[in-house]
Amino acid sequence: MHWTEMLLPLVSGFALTIMAMPIVIGYFRTKQLGQTTREEGPKWHEVKTGTPTMGGVVFLIAAVISSSWVGVWQGNLTIGLGLLLFITLVYGLLGFLDDFIKIFKKRNLGLTSKQKLLGQIIGGIVFFSGYLINNLSTDLAIPFLGTIHLGWFYGVFILFWLVGFSNAVNLTDGLDGLVAGTASIAYSAYAIIAWQQQQTDVLIFCLSIIGSLIGFFFFNKKPAKIFMGDVGSLALGGGLAAVSILLKQEWSLLLIGLIFVVETASVMIQVTSFKLTGKRVFKMSPIHHHFEMSGWSEWRVVLTFWFIGLVSAALCLMVVL
Repeated sequence: MHWTEMLLPLVSGFALTIMAMPIVIGYFRTKQLGQTTREEGPKWHEVKTGTPTMGGVVFLIAAVISSSWVGVWQGNLTIGLGLLLFITLVYGLLGFLDDFIKIFKKRNLGLTSKQKLLGQIIGGIVFFSGYLINNLSTDLAIPFLGTIHLGWFYGVFILFWLVGFSNAVNLTDGLDGLVAGTASIAYSAYAIIAWQQQQTDVLIFCLSIIGSLIGFFFFNKKPAKIFMGDVGSLALGGGLAAVSILLKQEWSLLLIGLIFVVETASVMIQVTSFKLTGKRVFKMSPIHHHFEMSGWSEWRVVLTFWFIGLVSAALCLMVVL
């Protein structure tokens, strides 16, 4: 795939997002619909109350449209690309329902955790079914240890991977521009791997997401004019997991998505410690709030996490390539 052809999904995703986002922001402001800041969150986040959310709807639609038309144009509308678009849309729909209930129905909890988990599992089962129909490998490669043939148990791994990382990205989405930047870095790393493997369908998907996220960042950087909402974060996490699976580089997501792993681990450590000892390890979790509570500015936290994500992604590429 020539570099000029790579510009098509990138520019298309960016352009569609840039054009549509002001319309969505204007609609939310006109209707006076916005996000409600959690009471247990940092007090200085209260100024964000009322900020439009669900911006993920725009960049997801932009990415799906870009992936689809470029896939058709270049003859790469494959089952692999279909699986990526499917899991992104299903997880995005779950996030959309959660956001919709919170914003439009004025119910703070949205979907219950059980409802979201059920939806994620069903989506994962359908994804694995399509994966098997396409006769893709059910082997799991582990660096320095070799390859393990899992067979049907690979489906269990897929469910764990999809659900785990969709929720991990969702937990990370708490500061202006944080996920827009870290996810762009992660998808860029996978775009390089896809290009090296000549998996053009996966490359098109990654580039469409990257372009759309860059367009979104112009509105999501501090002070954010709009948040991505669960519709964006759940879809991005599920998409990353699916990409790592199709590239047969599953383990790489632990490094490329290191920030998401650390954010999730901080919540697990905090909850476990509090239940067992009654004490908290961090001032607040996820860990980006801990640094805020320690006196770091929001921009400092975001830029530091971007840098860590960039370094860990680069190290992973050195191993893979």
